[in-house]
Amino acid sequence: MKCPFCDRLENRVIDSRLSKDGYAIRRRRECTDCRQRFTTYERVEISIPLVIKKDGRRERFDRDKLKSGIIKACEKRPVSVDEIQRFVDELERGIQEQGDREIPGEAIGRRVMEYLRELDDVAYVRFASVYRSFKDLKEFMSEVQDLIQEDSGKEPTRGGR
Repeated sequence: MKCPFCDRLENRVIDSRLSKDGYAIRRRRECTDCRQRFTTYERVEISIPLVIKKDGRRERFDRDKLKSGIIKACEKRPVSVDEIQRFVDELERGIQEQGDREIPGEAIGRRVMEYLRELDDVAYVRFASVYRSFKDLKEFMSEVQDLIQEDSGKEPTRGGR
């Protein structure tokens, strides 16, 4: 494992623990050269399906890319990274358990949208604006209006509903 600070390969494991969900091992490492510490995770790699993109391309499911997109949508919102990590773990497990060789990106996007809609309105709209590629302000406002209409009369959640 390369040190993310100095790129050396020599490091030692200081601590190993099973993750809270039991699906990964967290290892705390220290570089023997620069003495910086960093964390790595070891997960079982089960055959992960290819994601079928909107344009027909296929690419491997990338949990880090998905997590990054959700974190961007939740930036400066009352949503913890741990919550996002749990959702991504759950989503990845669900995809693996389906056993399909390919999964439409659209299906993954819908799951993320459902999650964010329940979690935080602002994060939902942010994600939707990128995921749905609104063509103009009118489409964007229509989505916001739909959200407002559906939420009227509901109990407020911590995300501002």
